[in-house]
Amino acid sequence: MARTVAEGFRVFLERLTPLQSQRDAAAKHRASVESSLRNAMPVNLFRETGSFTHGTGVRNHTDVDLLVSIGRARPNSSDTALSWVKSALSASFPYTTVRISRPTVVVEFASGTETWEVLPGFITDRGPIGTSVYDIPGASFGWLDSAPTAHLSYVTEINTKAGIQGGAKKLARLAKAWKYYNNVPISSFYLEMRAAKYMSTESSFVPVIDICRLLEHLNGMQLASMTDPKGASGRFYACSSEVKEADALSKLSTGATRARKALDAHLKDDPQTAFYYLDLLFGGNFPAR
Repeated sequence: MARTVAEGFRVFLERLTPLQSQRDAAAKHRASVESSLRNAMPVNLFRETGSFTHGTGVRNHTDVDLLVSIGRARPNSSDTALSWVKSALSASFPYTTVRISRPTVVVEFASGTETWEVLPGFITDRGPIGTSVYDIPGASFGWLDSAPTAHLSYVTEINTKAGIQGGAKKLARLAKAWKYYNNVPISSFYLEMRAAKYMSTESSFVPVIDICRLLEHLNGMQLASMTDPKGASGRFYACSSEVKEADALSKLSTGATRARKALDAHLKDDPQTAFYYLDLLFGGNFPAR
């Protein structure tokens, strides 16, 4: 039980953080995944990306993302690269579900409780000096730019700003929790980068205020694409299709309204109402008062 909104968010953020046991269980598969791919194709390097590495994952909703830099010429079709990776992993893990879910190949270990998402990438000569930029499959088709180390450094840079006290990663985790608990078809990477960008101009982090303002900000811009703040790659998109975007915008409008009602109640010293709307916002998962 939490008596104040601030205490509610403290408890909630603790609950959202993946357990060390979950991290350990996921990590134990890395050697076998890497071996499978190295045996099937030339590999330049492997790089973990995504929520586990960034420290923005949500408990029970976080996969391990692994970029494999393939050491052969990039095929014209990104479908071909995904097929290479799927074939290699399917051959190594015949009793495990392996499927393509663009832009990655998903490997569902332990009946899906330990999931890896493997992203094929091809190193390019684009981007700033000292920054590795890859061609990776697009969410729907074709190829996109990706600069995983630059994007990780950006989130970490904002997260360590004076006064923020880890707020960029906490806000990203809250935004992702809203997404997962309401089945919102928005890119987790987009939410993470938007949360960091939002916090880049803030001097402090107050969860009830910042989740409201972030959702209102996204709603006001109608999930517009985002320019890479590091200038290393192209634009980031919120959704992979117009159908998903329409669904996401509808749920975002509802979410922003609930967050605003929670914040207004908090500012009026009405914690009971604030908790009610926060629980609605997070799909019935916010701590009870």
